[in-house]
Amino acid sequence: MHGSKAMVLTLVTELVERTERLTGVDIAVCPPAIYIDFVKNALGNSHVAIGGQNMSEVADQGAYTGEISALMLKDMGCQYVVLGHSERRALFGETDTQVATKVAVALQNDLTPILCVGETLEQRESGVTEQVIAQQLSAVLDVVGVQDFAKVVVAYEPVWAIGTGKTASPAQAQAVHAFIRQQVSKLDAAVAQQVIIQYGGSVKPDNAAELFAQPDIDGGLIGGASLNASDFIAICEAAGETCSK
Repeated sequence: MHGSKAMVLTLVTELVERTERLTGVDIAVCPPAIYIDFVKNALGNSHVAIGGQNMSEVADQGAYTGEISALMLKDMGCQYVVLGHSERRALFGETDTQVATKVAVALQNDLTPILCVGETLEQRESGVTEQVIAQQLSAVLDVVGVQDFAKVVVAYEPVWAIGTGKTASPAQAQAVHAFIRQQVSKLDAAVAQQVIIQYGGSVKPDNAAELFAQPDIDGGLIGGASLNASDFIAICEAAGETCSK
């Protein structure tokens, strides 16, 4: 929940100009819903894609004041939607079941869901990280099936590393990413290799390259650093350089 038209225009304009020739990396921005059309217009014919930060689990239209449907996001030109972000789960009580339903609805409407999974500090210190992640993944896999899961982008976001300045070490992040891929591989090895798994926990220009160099980390879900054009662009450049090696 950041932004103004002036701020958004500055960020998007600089992003488009400075990433125009960047290769080897896919870039998408997910602004607050009220700015989606404004951002879409500012992007013009840019290679940068656009997505929503959340959507309703209701598949059709209806009397759900304040909600935004998958059809609406699609109608506004969105290609992606972030689902199950830790803030949605913690602050607004979204359950694994609700998130799974949203993922299914997104897929039915040709939106690519960015499925967020991750553990709290208490869960990590209790040694149940893998159990938590497995439960969050299973809820979705049980609903959409492993074949359609190939169309899902998974974002591992350790809750204790979001907005805190703390970052999982590359080894810690890689371990969980490898676990996520292994969980999918139990059902279909080919899908496991195909699925994109991003890291989302205080990614910054000075740690992006080392994180993206890990074998199972395919990119980043960028939070705070995306509010600074130079930082976000530097992270995009790190991803492009890592992929080209």
